[in-house]
Amino acid sequence: MNESPEAKATPADDVLATAARWQDQGLKVALATVVATWGSSPRPAGSQLAVDENGRMVGSVSGGCIEGAVVHEAQGVMAEGGTKLLEYGVTDEMAWEVGLACGGSLRVYLEPLD
Repeated sequence: MNESPEAKATPADDVLATAARWQDQGLKVALATVVATWGSSPRPAGSQLAVDENGRMVGSVSGGCIEGAVVHEAQGVMAEGGTKLLEYGVTDEMAWEVGLACGGSLRVYLEPLD
């Protein structure tokens, strides 16, 4: 995964502006948005992460603990189209694999941008 300098948590308008710039450059882009959280969650609902087809990302949906898994899913959404609703939580075996050990859970809506 190639982390861009913009990968730190940034305001939503910066995430969307960067995503638009990548699109203007002819790149495929996917947008991940936290739509719900429960318990101790690293980022609030509304947090966003944009990913381009080269794996660059800007923003954050978890403060770093699930970004790699979301980027991987984003690559599939960009290649195949459609949307996904991803769920990560401490009770899922996958949560430990991707690093979400904070005790909370979250849902992330993932969509390709046109």
